[in-house]
Parts: sequence; structure tokens; C-alpha cells
Amino acid sequence: MVLLDLTLNALATGLLLGSIYALLGLGLAITFGILHVPNIAHPVLVVVGAYAVAYGNLAGLDPFVAAIPAALLFYAGGLVFYEFYYRVFERRGGTNTLQSLTLFFGVGLVIEILLLVAFGADPKSVDVDYVGRSYTIGLVTLPYRLLVPALVSPLLLLLLWIYLTRTHSGLAIRAVAHGEAALGIAGISPRWIKRHAFGLATASAVFGGAALVILGPVGPFSGHAQIGRVFAVVVLAGMGSIPGTLAAGLLIGLAESFVTSFLNPSWSPGVAFAILLATLALRPKGLFGSAS
Repeated sequence: MVLLDLTLNALATGLLLGSIYALLGLGLAITFGILHVPNIAHPVLVVVGAYAVAYGNLAGLDPFVAAIPAALLFYAGGLVFYEFYYRVFERRGGTNTLQSLTLFFGVGLVIEILLLVAFGADPKSVDVDYVGRSYTIGLVTLPYRLLVPALVSPLLLLLLWIYLTRTHSGLAIRAVAHGEAALGIAGISPRWIKRHAFGLATASAVFGGAALVILGPVGPFSGHAQIGRVFAVVVLAGMGSIPGTLAAGLLIGLAESFVTSFLNPSWSPGVAFAILLATLALRPKGLFGSAS
């Protein structure tokens, strides 16, 4: 009975965590998976989003409700930052991956320092009724701090997938991954489409931040723990695959949960990196291939 209890709870926890991981990696699935922009600063933007909704929560707003107006500001910031990226790199007729990685690494580092200077080292948390409570089904206990963001995540992924597959601008975002020339012939500016996509990816960081701060307190450097996870999610999913992002997140969440429950909790941070390396070695195109 103890083994069954442990197994069922590990399974449930893994699925909930995996759904959250998919949301954390959603923006990177757009920037890296579709636009091929190696935005390693995305986990740091998630942390900024967590800070934003934490202050919204002081006004009595649920973190996901506070994320809605904050996402508009993040979208605008994403437009501005992509324009800077375009002028520095893409307008020159090509990009140097190492230089791009250095740029985003530097941006992430500067943001972390600014968070530390502005808000101090103390982690931010939220005060919502469901944190600290749980829902029990038989032998399985589902903490609401996991359950609520895990239920919101598939909804947001579904909305983005519908947008990318059912709207003209969404289809243009998917098309830009395969070649900009066809968009130009159709009278669509690839630069505008990529700027818009980068804005959407940046806006998604706020919802990832809401999930992260509900999960637990968030500090200026909390993004470090998520870098391996979000890249593993995107690569395992297949570059730019939104359904694959959810599937990959669930697989990684399950793997971490079972390692934590049956082996050693200290090994769980390395699970995502191990899956990332295995995917690159055995199936570089991921589970679902590239977005089409």
C-alpha cells in the first residue's frame, strides 16, 4: 500500500509539475523554436513576471488575473527589445549565434542585478486562499499551489495553438520559421511578424511567472533553476511545436517526480539536463519535429 501511495502521488505530482514546466517554456518555444532566436534570458523574464504579479497580488488580485494587464506591458517591451535585436544583428544580413547568446546572457544578468538592487534579495511570494490547501482523491493529494497553475497552463497553450493555426498573423509566425522570402512576396513584413512573435513570447513570461510564484517564493536569481528545464522542454518537444511543448513538459515533470520520490531529491535538478543531452544525441528534432 505504501508503494502504491508513493507511486500514485509521484505520478500526480509529475503531471502537475510538467504542465507548469510547459508554461514556463512557452515563450522560448516561440523565440527559439520558431524564430531561432536563442533567448536564454527568457527564464529571467519569467522571474520579472513573477515580481510583477506579486505586486499585483498586494492589490488583492489573483496572480493570473494580475498577469493579464502586465502581459500587455511585457508585450510592448518585447517589441522594443526585438527591434533592438534586429538593428544590432539581423539587419546586417545574418546573426552570429555566439554573439546572440552573449547578448541575451548579458541582458539576463543585468535584469537580475536590477531586481536585486531594486527589491533586495528576499524572495517574493503571493497571498492567495488556495496556497497551503490541497484536494484529496483516494490516496492522491493534489496541492492547489500545483493544481491551479497546472490547469491554467494547458488552456493558455491551447489558446496560443489556436492563434498560430487559425489566424492569418499566427500562420505568418509559423511561416517565418521556414523562410522569409515567401512572406515578402505575399506583402507581409517578416520583420513585423517576428517583432510581434517576440512580443507574444515576452508576454507569456508573465503567465509563467504567475505559475512560478504560486508554486513557491521567487528571488532575483530563481531563473537559474529553470534554464535547463525550459530548453529541455523546447528541444524535446520539437522546435516550435506547441502540443509538443505540453507533452515534453509532462515527460520531464514525471521524470523529475519519480527521481525525487524513488531515488534522490538532490538529483532532480539534473534530470532536465540529462533529457536535453539525450534528446540532442538520439533525436535532435524532438518528439514532434519542427513546427510547420
